[in-house]
Amino acid sequence: ASRARRVFPRMLRQAAMACLLCLVSLTATARQSLEPVDTALVIAVDVSNSVDERRYRLQMNGIAKALEDPGVIGTILNGAQGAILVSIVAWSDRPQIALDWMRISSIEEAFAVAARVRALPRFSGEFTCLANMLRYLNDKVLPTVPAPSLRKVVDVSGDGKDNCNSRVATPEIRDEIVSYGTVINGLPILEGSEALTLEKWYQDNVQGGPGSFVLAAESFEDFGRAIRQKFIVEISGIDPANGIHALMTARASSPGRPAQGSLHHQN
Repeated sequence: ASRARRVFPRMLRQAAMACLLCLVSLTATARQSLEPVDTALVIAVDVSNSVDERRYRLQMNGIAKALEDPGVIGTILNGAQGAILVSIVAWSDRPQIALDWMRISSIEEAFAVAARVRALPRFSGEFTCLANMLRYLNDKVLPTVPAPSLRKVVDVSGDGKDNCNSRVATPEIRDEIVSYGTVINGLPILEGSEALTLEKWYQDNVQGGPGSFVLAAESFEDFGRAIRQKFIVEISGIDPANGIHALMTARASSPGRPAQGSLHHQN
């Protein structure tokens, strides 16, 4: 009995200490989630039936590599807040949150998010319902940004035009999102039957907001290059024309690496 009397208080003290440590950890996490960031970035990735396993992995690996890129990480850490929030939405006829909001404010966090992106299971669907995806972002994703942000940016990529009979036209929901202060940029992937006209369609129907821009990828293999360039401009908030021009010039000056991509931006 005396031994039980000695052990029980010790167990209570240990349990109380564990609860205290848990509370401190939760408080720190909650405080960090409320700290402001420079950019809340939604990456909307096409997973319609034209995107097979190889093309899906090219996109995920491209995003992951971009998040690990020293230039992208430097841009994040050199911002006024030194942090961003990232979310990924996989879209087709059924948009889904593939990666919920994650904060990046260090090299370690950037690599951790990149690892999560590489490990994402494949999402798939049938049609290219871009207007429905934008409505989903407006209603379900953008209102859930967990911290104040200087900028909200949606980065839409895909290899085709909207082919759904949506109740609202793509430019209409695009304009509604923009009216709330969010910028929408486009990354058309110029591979397939719509390659010749897709970039112009993105300019007319997807791109919106001050400083918004469209930067095309020449193919799914070129997606990684394009998304890296877009991240640097989107996260930094610099003028797209100057930012992309500088990146293309740097690429062209590298031996054996020609400049790629084209840019259309909105003042």
